[in-house]
Amino acid sequence: MGYPMAYETEASMGTLVRGALDDVRELFREEIALARAELRAELSKATGAAGGFGAAAGALYFAGFFVLTALALGIATLFDWPAWTGFAIVGVVLAIVGAVCFVSARRRMREIRGLPRTVETVSRTVATVKGSFQ
Repeated sequence: MGYPMAYETEASMGTLVRGALDDVRELFREEIALARAELRAELSKATGAAGGFGAAAGALYFAGFFVLTALALGIATLFDWPAWTGFAIVGVVLAIVGAVCFVSARRRMREIRGLPRTVETVSRTVATVKGSFQ
C-alpha cells in the first residue's frame, strides 16, 4: 500500500513542477508583451518629437539664411559698397567658423575609444575560458 502513495506523491510533484514552469513561462511571455507595448508607445512619442525637431531645423535653416542675407546687405549698405562685398565678407566669416568647428570636431573624434571597458572584460573572459580548457 505504500507504493501507490509514493507514486501519487511523485506524480503530484511532477505536476506541480510542470505547473510552476508553465506559470513562469506565461509570466515571461506577458512581460515581453508588456515591454513591446511600452516600446511601441515610446517609439510613437519619439517619432512625433523627431518630426517636431525636423520642422524646427527647417525653420531655423531658412531663418539663418535670411539673417545672413540681411547681414550681408547691411554690411554693403553701411560701407556703401556693392552687395557682393557684403556677401563675400559673410561667406569668409562663415568659412572660418566652419573650419574651426571642423577641426574641433575632428579632435574630439580622435579621442573616442570604442567601448574600452567592454573590450577589457571580454578579453579577460576569453583568457579565462581559454585557460580553463587547457
